Amino acid sequence: MNTKKLTFSAMCVVVNLVLGTVMGMIQIPLLFLDTIGTILGAVVLGPLWGALIGGCSNLVLGVISDPTNIPFAIVNIATGLIVGFMAKKGNFGYKKAIITGIILAVVCPMIGTPISVYMFGGLSGSGADLLVGAFLQAGQQIFTAAFIPRILSNIVDKPLSCLLVVLFISKMPKNFLAQFKSQEN
Repeated sequence: MNTKKLTFSAMCVVVNLVLGTVMGMIQIPLLFLDTIGTILGAVVLGPLWGALIGGCSNLVLGVISDPTNIPFAIVNIATGLIVGFMAKKGNFGYKKAIITGIILAVVCPMIGTPISVYMFGGLSGSGADLLVGAFLQAGQQIFTAAFIPRILSNIVDKPLSCLLVVLFISKMPKNFLAQFKSQEN
């Protein structure tokens, strides 16, 4: 394994943990930014590395913070795979970032909602739980009540996260990025 790829991947995991923790503390509605490292790693290194970064992020977070994060590793793994495959199909610019973000905004809740419902009764410990409760009180089934708040938050968070990665990559030195592209062959 390449030391540079491992180091970059570890930095991406740290980005996920730090941004996720900071956003959790300041609690901006509909914004988590806890997958920016996964998205960045997937765009720069490819889908398998993105999946590895995503999975490791949740495992580390589960060990150092809250074990309930571990089952959601599959969501972050899917994020890495989707972004990585989208990035492989040409330039990952602003348009593709928005499209990818919208795809993630649907796919991530489709994966995460069943985990949340079956393991935690639909709750996630976030502000979205208020919406889950409101939907349940309004007569919605548990899956729908848990899914709608996730889609609402992801429709903001995932496209914005993808756009921020494009902005960040545009500011990175081209020779830094080129070293990873030349190693793919």
